[in-house]
Amino acid sequence: MRLILVGPPGAGKGTQAVHLASHFSIPHISTGDIFRLNINGESELGLLGKSYMDAGNLVPDSVTNDMVADRLTYDDAKAGFLLDGYPRNIEQADFLKSVLEKAGTPLDAVLEFVLDNSEIIKRLSGRRACRGCGATSHVIFEAPKVAGVCDSCGGELYQRADDDESVIANRLSVYAQQTRPIIDYYKSTGLLRSISAVGEVSKIAASAITAIK
Repeated sequence: MRLILVGPPGAGKGTQAVHLASHFSIPHISTGDIFRLNINGESELGLLGKSYMDAGNLVPDSVTNDMVADRLTYDDAKAGFLLDGYPRNIEQADFLKSVLEKAGTPLDAVLEFVLDNSEIIKRLSGRRACRGCGATSHVIFEAPKVAGVCDSCGGELYQRADDDESVIANRLSVYAQQTRPIIDYYKSTGLLRSISAVGEVSKIAASAITAIK
């Protein structure tokens, strides 16, 4: 099974990736993991990517593409994979398509996890992290026993800067601008499966699995 996951921040994409990768016995491959693998291993691609990041620049598509193509040659990905965070634009999608066509291993589906912006803002802006142990909670969905105090260690709970409503709104705007073309791209190929990201994690995962069949 060869899958791509897409969805806005806060849609639970990472959680679903774990469930789906386990269900299909395929590796969950994220761009962050690929970058760390190459940088920590000091591969030629990793060192090249690091040089861009150290200079405060975005890593070019060509470098990211080559890292992904290399990762897909690993033994654990021969029976399938789940890509998370890639492709991010049409050029990357075209590159991936060419790589998979040459290998005779086309994609099976692209799963889009759909959630209203208002629900996303509620989910993300309500998150709180502990300054002491790093544990997380939520003012609505997982409220601490004492407001502002971590249940685990008694440390102070705080809102991370990237969970501020204005920051979330900007992230959603960027997502809409950058990712909408990818969603339309895969919709035109018949590969896109749209899944509601509302509800229990297990039920959302079951819906995704059913949509693939």
